[in-house]
Amino acid sequence: MSSAAALHTDNRLSDEQHRLPLDVSGVEDIVLGELGSRLFLSLPRSDQRRRGMNYLQALIAAEGRKSIRNIAAVLGGSATEQSLHHFVASSTWGWKPVRRALAEHVVRVAPPQAWVVRSMVIPKAGENSVGVERQFLPYTGQVLNAQYAVGVWAASETGSFPVNWRLHLSDAWLEDGARRLQASIPDTVASESLADCAHEAYLGMMRSWGLPDRPVVLDGHATDAADAAATVRSYHAAGVQVLARVPGSTRLEVTDPLLRGRSGTSTAHQIMAAARDLRRPVAWRAHRPGRPARRSLVAAVRTRIPSPARLARRRGDLMLLGVGEHGRGWPGELWLTNMTDTPAAELLRLTRLVDRVDHDFREIAERVGIRDYTGRSFAGWHRHVTLASAAHTVIALSRVGDEARALC
Repeated sequence: MSSAAALHTDNRLSDEQHRLPLDVSGVEDIVLGELGSRLFLSLPRSDQRRRGMNYLQALIAAEGRKSIRNIAAVLGGSATEQSLHHFVASSTWGWKPVRRALAEHVVRVAPPQAWVVRSMVIPKAGENSVGVERQFLPYTGQVLNAQYAVGVWAASETGSFPVNWRLHLSDAWLEDGARRLQASIPDTVASESLADCAHEAYLGMMRSWGLPDRPVVLDGHATDAADAAATVRSYHAAGVQVLARVPGSTRLEVTDPLLRGRSGTSTAHQIMAAARDLRRPVAWRAHRPGRPARRSLVAAVRTRIPSPARLARRRGDLMLLGVGEHGRGWPGELWLTNMTDTPAAELLRLTRLVDRVDHDFREIAERVGIRDYTGRSFAGWHRHVTLASAAHTVIALSRVGDEARALC
């Protein structure tokens, strides 16, 4: 056997390495075994691969908050607590190859319809967790002491799976040498806006992971109008198909011949109010038990983002999508996309994938402790959310068959 073949064989988890007397059985056990055999191939040592599988299983089986202590209690008590803390917080294994393996597996067994980019706020009581600070959250109107991260989810109507994460770090963290040293923040981590954080979370994985191009769906209703327009413009400039929720105050130019009476710039809300007579009903399925059929009203208007004359040739048309419900104020939601040739009904179904992700985040990701890491380490945070994403995937894939049958 060649040395390369021997290394490949050695890196595969044996049955003994991934079998534990935990409360993981049936379909979940099958999915766990299949994913686990691929997930940790990049870890160089067998003890790391064994601890990785143990941690993953305990995230699924442990009750309550997924602290290192509670995870260790499932695996054998205080004797394993120190080794688990070291494995997550200060070991040498890289989380990026594990995330790539997770993404490749998800794409293979549950092909996504879109990549949904979703923010994650993690409230904290203290000041030592990496990235934590007091920040204003527009959608709650509150100032919270919290970490802020962005996740990229592979999403379809039957399931969604987090495959990449980016933790936002403010200048206050990056310019404080003592805090930076304490959290072991790499020198390569630089200052970026929240919008850039979301953009890089997606583009960073697409540059080198060999994943399929799919539309990017962003629920950006919490951003201001300027940020929303800039986000759509940046994805459009990168050649990415994007569908982003925007505030009603976003200013656009109408280019649609169906609204010939409008000239100059107007807010997205004003444009869609004028397009009220263009509304059409579209059917879709809710992301909750039983998957009940729903109907929404949808209208689409061609627009573009205002820009200086010197950039006019680069602008290109965009589609403003309005979504509403019978008997309620119009429009209820506003979305902007560069997929101008895509039917409005298909665009609506893509927007509902945000609901799919929100549902799965509440029902699965929270259950496996996606926000429960309490350490101070930058690498430790990334390792924990990577393993929690894998635990989420095990549970979500175990349910995909039931979801698919509900659609029939």
